[in-house]
Amino acid sequence: MASSATNKSFTDVENRPETITDIETDEKTNPKPSSRSSGNGTDFIAPPKKLYLEFSTPLPVPSYSLIVPGRPTPPDLNKFISPFEWPESKKTYLLWVSCIATLVAAYAAGSYAPATARMSQEWGYNETAILVGITTFCTGFAIAPMVLAPFSEINGRYPVFVAAGLLYVVGQICCAVTMSYPGMLVARFFAGCGASVFSTMVGGVISDLYHAKERNTPMALFACGALFGSGLGPLCSGFVAQNLDWRWVFWVQTITCSVTIAVVALTFKETRGSLLLSQKATSLNKFYDELEEAGHFGVFIDGSKTPQRIRWLVKSDEERESITKMISISVYRPFHLLFTEPVVFFFSLYVSFAWAVLYLTFSSIPLVFSTTYNFTISQSGAVFAAMSIGSCISAVISINSPSILAKCLAHHTKPRNRILRSLDLSCPEARLYFTCIESILLPLGLFWFGFTLFPSISWIVPSLAIGCATMGIYSIYLATFNYLADTYHRHASSALAAQSFCRNILGGLFPLVTTPLFNGLGYRGATSLLGALALVLCAVPWVLVFYGPYIRARSKFASGQA
Repeated sequence: MASSATNKSFTDVENRPETITDIETDEKTNPKPSSRSSGNGTDFIAPPKKLYLEFSTPLPVPSYSLIVPGRPTPPDLNKFISPFEWPESKKTYLLWVSCIATLVAAYAAGSYAPATARMSQEWGYNETAILVGITTFCTGFAIAPMVLAPFSEINGRYPVFVAAGLLYVVGQICCAVTMSYPGMLVARFFAGCGASVFSTMVGGVISDLYHAKERNTPMALFACGALFGSGLGPLCSGFVAQNLDWRWVFWVQTITCSVTIAVVALTFKETRGSLLLSQKATSLNKFYDELEEAGHFGVFIDGSKTPQRIRWLVKSDEERESITKMISISVYRPFHLLFTEPVVFFFSLYVSFAWAVLYLTFSSIPLVFSTTYNFTISQSGAVFAAMSIGSCISAVISINSPSILAKCLAHHTKPRNRILRSLDLSCPEARLYFTCIESILLPLGLFWFGFTLFPSISWIVPSLAIGCATMGIYSIYLATFNYLADTYHRHASSALAAQSFCRNILGGLFPLVTTPLFNGLGYRGATSLLGALALVLCAVPWVLVFYGPYIRARSKFASGQA
């Protein structure tokens, strides 16, 4: 039996103010079917009208009589409600599952480094060569989303999550059992391909569940998961690599990945709105077919006394390209935006450098702390706790930043300061106000780290510098996602794909240059170079705060003309 809520949707539509858009009656051009009698005695000769269905569309009343026995049962449409209207508890649960999956994916990137010394001894390759495993992981992380994203547009988030999750688990098992160095590189590539969706596609899940004005907290938690996991990986794996066989580094990941994928497969709900709408249209059309087979033809539209035959269509289904075309667009458009849109180029450059610094720590922290403080593998891994703690502090700041800004402006209704007068919390540049200040923490942390690396100074001091730099990286990472999403709207996925590709490729390359860089320039020279570059790039959010509206107005992609 259908629920009362479902029955109400078919009987109480007269009270709803929305109207149904008729996109094609086709009565004059198509041959008319033979006359048949409906359940209420009305004859029909017209073919079905094709109507666009939206979540807000009121459902018409079928023409059957409620007392007719054996009539088809109306479908349960509660499972096709717009994700924006889901209960807050359901959205919160899916958000946390997604963020934990992001954390597990980020965990895999950094957990590899503590095992490199043991792999080097077993296979006879130097540690720099072994670190190529991070590069291949990041390469898979960069490439896979461009191919998988179109499938999520057509088939939804859930099947892509489950399929990629299985590949992720298989890749981790292969890492644990491989007996050769080339086998490790290949296994890490496929593990990166599988893990990538739990980072790049979670932003899509958040956009499915929350309107733009509500995304600040979910995006802050997502960014926290990415950076917290990056610190947690070497923290846990350092202890495992110190006390167990190095293969247990990957067996532990296999266990955590398997549990995460099992939770996703059993409890995650499809969040792609257009797919749910298509399923709703299919369910309704099937119900109308069953009604007509039972002799009940037509529905009452907008209070009309004459029933009409209809079938539902979904606009996004008609506008969708073939999968081949979608993949080609998914590969081509990000690079087109990267080299034609200054905002995408400079933000990609900025976040790529910040991400490269983050990944550089996977090999620089063990190097620096083992030579300066004689730390073991597990002790060096413990230093990464500063990264996880710094990301949590930044998340708290980011979640509360909108209310802090609002209170500041409320106390200055007519501020004398020109900068305060120019603040506008409704424009995309509002996403960058806190970033302008917080991003300074990245060069500050790098200089702090380099100039406190002395045996006479406690190891806690440079560890605090790592936390400081992580807070700067966090602010840049979060601002990139928020600002590009708000600026490029329907092209946001391509803009974000461009920065994701650059970020992961550069992040994968930096660990390979860590040892030559730090040994060649010295610890203070290497960190000073990185700090100087970070300081120059701090100008990016400032330029966009002042000139962002002008730049957006000149962009056909940002202005919606393309």
